[in-house]
Amino acid sequence: MADFWLKTVNFALLMKFKVFLTGLVLALLFASCSKFSKVQKSKDVEYKLKMADEYFAKKKYHYAQQLFEELFPIYKGSQKFEDLYYKYAYCYFYQEYYMDAENLFKGYLEVFPNSAKAEEVDYMRAYSFYKQSPKLELEQVNTLKAMNMMQTFINTHPGSSRIKDATDIIDQCRQKMEMKEFRSAQLYYNLEQYKASAIAFANLLNNFPETQKGDAYKLMVIKSYYKYAKLSVQEKQAERFEKVIEEYQDFVDRFPDSKLLKEAEDYHNLSINQLKDKKNEQNTSSAKR
Repeated sequence: MADFWLKTVNFALLMKFKVFLTGLVLALLFASCSKFSKVQKSKDVEYKLKMADEYFAKKKYHYAQQLFEELFPIYKGSQKFEDLYYKYAYCYFYQEYYMDAENLFKGYLEVFPNSAKAEEVDYMRAYSFYKQSPKLELEQVNTLKAMNMMQTFINTHPGSSRIKDATDIIDQCRQKMEMKEFRSAQLYYNLEQYKASAIAFANLLNNFPETQKGDAYKLMVIKSYYKYAKLSVQEKQAERFEKVIEEYQDFVDRFPDSKLLKEAEDYHNLSINQLKDKKNEQNTSSAKR
């Protein structure tokens, strides 16, 4: 019985604390909104700019953004406009509105091409595209844009301290694009669309020549062409087994030390045997005539 009353008292205290905490949060939120409302209604633009800078420094980007937006046309053309524009763009970035941030970073560079912050903003514009890179299953337009823009950044600012970061992002994007193409090629193979699979894996190897998986992709080209040949009509099989042998020779030339060489050789030998069998069948057929 004592345990029951103790639990009841503890539960009641916990509920009172939760109510108190909720009330405190709401009170602070109301006070914050009330203060911002007063700032927003002020006619003193210098005071508004000061408060926008304070909100920005305190990472209250939602409030800072609204004030900067109101002050944007007022300070346009003034000495303070560059810093205002710079922080305004970052407000969107920090709130994860990356498309808007990219547009603002772009606009900043157009208005202030010779700014001391131009290199940083140029990087942030490319980085905004990277942050918009979607899940692997979706179209990778922004991933490709991020790669291209980071490469442009490297070419434009060869002495930048951000070169390593830009290079790392390009590598991450390239790996993502490679994985997307790999899944597509593998899907063709799993669906037994072997000709499409062979072409897709060949394109994958051509599109990503520096990949660490080149020999695996090439082996999939060989396997796909072999299975394609096996399923072909009799009249087409010989030339398609020849294609397997051709791809095997290319494998040997490109990956002579590969651990997958033995497996590739197995498909090569199977193809040779298939061609021998067909030749024997033709000879037997001719002899009967």
